[in-house]
Amino acid sequence: MKSELYEKYIKEIRGKLQKDLGIKNPMQVPKIEKIIINAGIGSYLQKLGSKDASYVIDSLSQIAGQKAVLNKAKLSISNFKLREGMPVGVSVTLRKDKAYNFLYKLINLVYPRVRDFRGVSGNPFDKDGNCSVGFKDHTVFMEVEKPENSNKIFGLQVTIVTSTKNKDHAKALLTEFGFPFRKPLKTN
Repeated sequence: MKSELYEKYIKEIRGKLQKDLGIKNPMQVPKIEKIIINAGIGSYLQKLGSKDASYVIDSLSQIAGQKAVLNKAKLSISNFKLREGMPVGVSVTLRKDKAYNFLYKLINLVYPRVRDFRGVSGNPFDKDGNCSVGFKDHTVFMEVEKPENSNKIFGLQVTIVTSTKNKDHAKALLTEFGFPFRKPLKTN
């Protein structure tokens, strides 16, 4: 199933971006390469007092629409009471149509559900043109039911990886998709 957002990118956005950004080669027009969804579970497991991360894995799998992977520590760090092989996070990587479908859901369904949301603030881009946004509460995604135990609520991070290394080009791409960036305040 082709993504509605990808079709819009091919038909409208790609040509507009090429013209607006002054890119001569159409292969250099920025695009979404992948979307990575991460949830750190170290403090989450300590808060629950257990070693069972199945709730986080199941929730992230429901949110992403594909199986989440448990990430384990590669090194022991005594200051963090971390031992090699302990679970430290859960992640999912979405590519191609799944990434565009998730981005569509994020823009049109998830952000409107966030309480007191006024737009993505600051500069969420790193030096490589990737956009990272965080959510304190995973229940803003419709696929997940609110747990009875409020201790089971966890935060997650969504990283949108683009094909460009330029922050301005990446921001122009996401703006064309309708990503809700906060408007700068007008000063008199």
